[in-house]
Amino acid sequence: MTEKTPLWTPSKDRIAAAPLTTFMSQASSRAGATFSDYAELHAWSIDDREAFWNLVWDFCGVVGDKGARILADGDRMPGASFFPDAKLNFAENLLKKTGPGEAMVFKGEDKIERRLSWDELHGLVSKLQQLFVRFGVKQGDRVAAMMPNMPETIAAMLATASLGAVWSSCSPDFGEQGVLDRFGQIEPVVFIAPDGYFYNGKEIDVAAKIAAVAEKLPTVRKVLVVDYVGKAKDVAAGVDKAEALDAALAPFTAGKVSFERLPFAHPLYILFSSGTTGIPKCIVHSAGGTLIQHVKEQRLHAGIEDGDRFFYFTTCGWMMWNWLVSGLASGATLLLYDGSPFYPDGNVIFDFADAEKMTYFGTSAKFIDSVRKADLHPIRTHDLSTVRTLSSTGSPLSPEGFSFVYDGIKKDVHLASISGGTDIVSCFVLGVPTEPVWVGEIQGAGLGMAVDVWDDDGKPIRGEKGELVCTRAFPAMPIGFWNDPDGAKYSAAYFERFDNIWCHGDFAEWTTHGGIVIHGRSDATLNPGGVRIGTAEIYNQVEQMPEILEALCIGQTWDDDVRVVLFVRLAEGVTLDEALDKRVKAKIRTGASPRHVPARIVAVADIPRTKSGKITELAVRDIVHGRQVKNKEALANPEALELYRDIPVLQN
Repeated sequence: MTEKTPLWTPSKDRIAAAPLTTFMSQASSRAGATFSDYAELHAWSIDDREAFWNLVWDFCGVVGDKGARILADGDRMPGASFFPDAKLNFAENLLKKTGPGEAMVFKGEDKIERRLSWDELHGLVSKLQQLFVRFGVKQGDRVAAMMPNMPETIAAMLATASLGAVWSSCSPDFGEQGVLDRFGQIEPVVFIAPDGYFYNGKEIDVAAKIAAVAEKLPTVRKVLVVDYVGKAKDVAAGVDKAEALDAALAPFTAGKVSFERLPFAHPLYILFSSGTTGIPKCIVHSAGGTLIQHVKEQRLHAGIEDGDRFFYFTTCGWMMWNWLVSGLASGATLLLYDGSPFYPDGNVIFDFADAEKMTYFGTSAKFIDSVRKADLHPIRTHDLSTVRTLSSTGSPLSPEGFSFVYDGIKKDVHLASISGGTDIVSCFVLGVPTEPVWVGEIQGAGLGMAVDVWDDDGKPIRGEKGELVCTRAFPAMPIGFWNDPDGAKYSAAYFERFDNIWCHGDFAEWTTHGGIVIHGRSDATLNPGGVRIGTAEIYNQVEQMPEILEALCIGQTWDDDVRVVLFVRLAEGVTLDEALDKRVKAKIRTGASPRHVPARIVAVADIPRTKSGKITELAVRDIVHGRQVKNKEALANPEALELYRDIPVLQN
């Protein structure tokens, strides 16, 4: 495949049928100009943000009172205010559709399969809303869930949002401390958890973890245990203030869901940063900003329409879950899968796609690479004729991965590599269904997103790697961070590098086709398998062990992915043998999550640190990757860096 030949080009019929094409026509009418291609439409969406976002509201059918103003203080970042006079409710927008058609299809590995109609979803949300009202849940209260990706999770989120309360979730494979590091900061009034879950064919017990977490969340008035493995009543009996969800809902009759319309910037979600330099930061996202960004991305970039069958492989601890559930606003049926994507074999997700006539297939770059390495060829074994778009995110999709999609999965499919973050609960760059797909490239910046690549001096660059920035405000910027009253943490996270410019922390590069390549993180965040995790969460576990004096963790680029490498300075007389290696990994697995477990553990005599005493992960990462270390003069012990050069165990 040469660079002169795209991997895929949309047909004229496909371009004509794309919602993006209809939108472009309406944008031309409003702008009094003719947009001949995506680049011209994108330029208008940046140059006239008021007209663009006003049209998005109308085109995507946002339900609410729009108000007179579209954008106030648009030149401030942070500080811009989109739709400052608007009133809406997020849940009302996701529950526009009614009737007997399927709202959700759920599979929990090979153990559970369920289907919910739109009317059944409304009924469940209604009962949950009544239950939450009985618990005294009100505007601004937090509801926290440690849940699998199942219908009750989505219904509970919708009930929370309907009241103007704030939702936050993680997945049940997080360790006790990992859950408390997140939910302990936000003081939830309701805690929701499953009675267990399935992974890789095994039933995983979480009863003790629920009890331990609930005990350390003093603001929780009620713990709701959702029946998944058939033990909800028994699990609830062992937890203070707990009740099985089915029993709690039994007194209520399904009725009409009421929706509290609130300001556009009213808080909806709290998502969590990776915890690189301490406990995770709590990122607060608005109802209006999340909604309008998601419907823009899903209707225009993903081409999702009423009746589509929309799948993304995700857990409730990843922002892609929040992105997936917004598909309800476009009238799509959500296809939910919980469990291992390789149980009982690598075909299970393709089986799901075939059986359910999936139209949008969302997954991770790591999954695509794993299918390729397993020598699976769904193109030969499955009917994927309904799959219109295959989306990849989590980590950069390798050129080999791009080619494999077309050689091994499906020839005529829009491969939409996308990239954004928890920070914006959406995308900066993503697919464009009316443009060709080139190997290794994300197709372009999102509409309304003034994305660029800058050098260290804050100058735009082309054809070389630099910092991914966004130069103008957009609706999905966070409201702020929890417990950050003066906004100092928020400003430091994104605006410290370049004044009034969002600096995202990705290495990126524009291509000659106007696409973009993401080369990975430019900070110390780890990203194994596309899941962002923080080094501090690992340190919090291993440094409790008496055998380990201190630790340093990096992500090593390896085999088209990132693997976690943990360096440990051991106590006197301690040797890193196989037994200690296993104990360290077990400690991390149970205390943080399986995703935090390092691929390699290496004993070192010293750990480099700055003169102020902070360990320096980025310098070690550069040495391991054979790169020159900048600012050695900032280190108190620069000689320690040589301990990390050319380590044999990291070469295989």
